[in-house]
Amino acid sequence: MGMPDSSKVKAFLVALQQQICQGLEKLDGQANFVADSWERAEGGGGTSRVLRDGAVFEQAGVNFSHVTGAKMPASATAHRPELAGRSFEAMGVSLVIHPRNPYIPTTHANVRFFIARKEGEDPVWWFGGGFDLTPYYPFREDVVQWHETARDICQPFGEEVYPRYKKWCDEYFFLPHRGETRGVGGLFFDDLNHWEFERSFDFMKSVGEGFLNAYAPIVERRKDTAYGEREREFQLYRRGRYVEFNLVYDRGTLFGLQTGGRTESILMSMPPLVRWEYCYSPEEGSPESELYTDYLKPQEWLA
Repeated sequence: MGMPDSSKVKAFLVALQQQICQGLEKLDGQANFVADSWERAEGGGGTSRVLRDGAVFEQAGVNFSHVTGAKMPASATAHRPELAGRSFEAMGVSLVIHPRNPYIPTTHANVRFFIARKEGEDPVWWFGGGFDLTPYYPFREDVVQWHETARDICQPFGEEVYPRYKKWCDEYFFLPHRGETRGVGGLFFDDLNHWEFERSFDFMKSVGEGFLNAYAPIVERRKDTAYGEREREFQLYRRGRYVEFNLVYDRGTLFGLQTGGRTESILMSMPPLVRWEYCYSPEEGSPESELYTDYLKPQEWLA
């Protein structure tokens, strides 16, 4: 059972943030990330990198954080009583990309590591993460390619891994009050510690490093698609679902806010522009209605 080494995980995450930012700058071709480092009074800190007003990306945020604490927040010990009385370390890279063109999907990815220690006892640790895709005007080939990449990442770790984490993603990114998924899913995993440390870490690395391979080809295919006011209005309306999910259900957002994380970094996932419309419903047979009828429910994309 290799002992967990948090310094190794941290070094990987810092490098991953850099690698993803460089990849996104290359895709954008115009704007650059601006870094903003912060410290947390209770321990730890991080660096938020944000790209704004790019040629391709209206806003992209790639956040690295490493926070430590002498004791767990009550919200965490409620569903994990074994963490009570332990100090903790939580670290991760989290990103959200809001493209300008409505034909390019919004996307989110996250990889994280958590460890809680107590004198004289084995540490409690796990990895989590995943990535998901939120199109406005979806193309089936994009969704299939996204899921093929996700499956290929999981393949070396066992046949059952992709189906399990794909299903978990569909269930996690679901808005019960809307009765729809947030997008077309991807991978979601948490509490990963049933493999020994090195193998669990390898899986987390594969997900982190595989994200751009899944997303970049979609951006390249769609970034020059012409669009007008109608598509833009629909994109801003659908971005509202993103906000609803993150503020009501997202565990990372809630954990961050409850543990006194840096508010600006936690909320950098929010789209720069968004709109709500009372009782909106898409015209039957329109491109907008296709999103609702064909995409916002869990399905086997690789069938």
